This record gives sequence, structure tokens and C-alpha cells, in this order.
Amino acid sequence: MRSVILLAAVVSLLLLVGSVGAADVGTAGMRNGTTVNIQSGGQNYPAYITTPEDTGPYPAVVLLLSFNGLEVGYQDMIDRLATEGFVVIAPEWQTFEESPDDNVTEALVRDTVAYLGTRPEVNSSSIGLTGFCAGGRYTMLFLPRIEEFSSGVAWYGFPYSGGQANGTPPAEFIDNITDPMLIIHGTADEASPVADIYRYATDLDTAGKYFELKVYQGEPHGFMIGEDGELVESPVAESAYQEMAIFFNRTLG
Repeated sequence: MRSVILLAAVVSLLLLVGSVGAADVGTAGMRNGTTVNIQSGGQNYPAYITTPEDTGPYPAVVLLLSFNGLEVGYQDMIDRLATEGFVVIAPEWQTFEESPDDNVTEALVRDTVAYLGTRPEVNSSSIGLTGFCAGGRYTMLFLPRIEEFSSGVAWYGFPYSGGQANGTPPAEFIDNITDPMLIIHGTADEASPVADIYRYATDLDTAGKYFELKVYQGEPHGFMIGEDGELVESPVAESAYQEMAIFFNRTLG
């Protein structure tokens, strides 16, 4: 009898520990997203998506990754942004080519937007675009070309570059911009010199386009994600994240 009681106590303790561990993963780790497939150009692209807990509908954000793909830091950022009240999806645009043509990536982004339209949690009339590094260039490039987007946040992008596939520089589409854009950059960015960002801002201003610019002194290219792929924990990174969240709340809410 004593053995049965002891066994029951051990089982109860294990169940309690297991339930606490599950709660910790849900709150601290927040790995609440899932992977879906986006059909584009006859191929299936994986895309990481996270939704808020309630049914919605919510505004959505398409997040375009850097050349390094879906690092754990981006997953953390996507999961956190969902807690702000957004459905967030990140299509893995480099699945089949390291440097796809711009029209291939644009088609994927359009098909991702179409996929969001099938999700009941999404307010399809309120969709934003954001991207980092190459994704920042894509944000500058596709915001004026894909009418479903209502605003965009470009992180350390390349306004005067055609990209590795030698496409059209985003600055050539300034006249087509109709949506507000937030540009986030660092002064120590060697890959995309901040002088180009100031030039781009001047061109946007001359064209009468609404934009906001947040520049962080001394920050290098890719300052949100560390070399280990983790989200950087620093006052600058937190400030930059909040700039994005506040901007999307204001322009998509």
C-alpha cells in the first residue's frame, strides 16, 4: 500500500513538473508559430507564421528575411510582434535560389499576400511589409509595386542597388510610392552606407513622399540579429523594435 501511494506521488510530481515546463515554453520561449507552404511559380515555399491568440481579424505583416534566412532571432521577433496584435508571416524566399530574380521574389510576396487573404484571422485590407538587409531592399522595392500593402518598414536596406541578381534599384520607383514608410539604419553600416540612406531620404522628400527615418549612431549592418542568429538584447535593439511596432500600430491599426 505504501508503495502504491509513493508511486502515485511520484507520478503526480512528474505531471506537475511537465505542466510547469509547458507553461514556461508558452510564455518565455513563445515559439507559437507554425510553418505553412506558399505556392508560387509552381513551387512550395515554407513560411513561418504566428497569429495572436484571439480570433481577430487582425492587421498582418509580411516579413522578408535577410540572406541568412529564418534564424531563431527572426522567429522570436515574429512571435513577439504577434503579441502586439498582428498576424506575421515570413516566406523563405531563398528556398530554391540564393539570389532569385526580383520578379521571382515579388511573385512569392504577392502569393503570400493572397494566402493571408484566405486566413479568417486577417484583415486583408490592412497589411504591412517589413524586411531586413536584402529584405530591406525588397521592402523599398515592393511597397510601391504591390498595392495591397498599406505601409512598410525597411531595415538597413539598399535603395540604390539592383541586388545580387542585378535588378532595378528601389529608388527608381520613388514616384510610385503612395504608402508611409519607416526606414531604420545604423551609421556604421558598411554594406549599405548611411550616406545612401540620407540621399534616399532626400529623394523621397523632394518627391513629396511620406517617410520616417530612424538612424542609430555607431550601429553596424544587421544590428538586430547577432552572429549566433539570436535576437540582440540591447537598448538600441529594443528601441528599434518599438519603432517598428509603434509605426505599424499607427499605420495599420
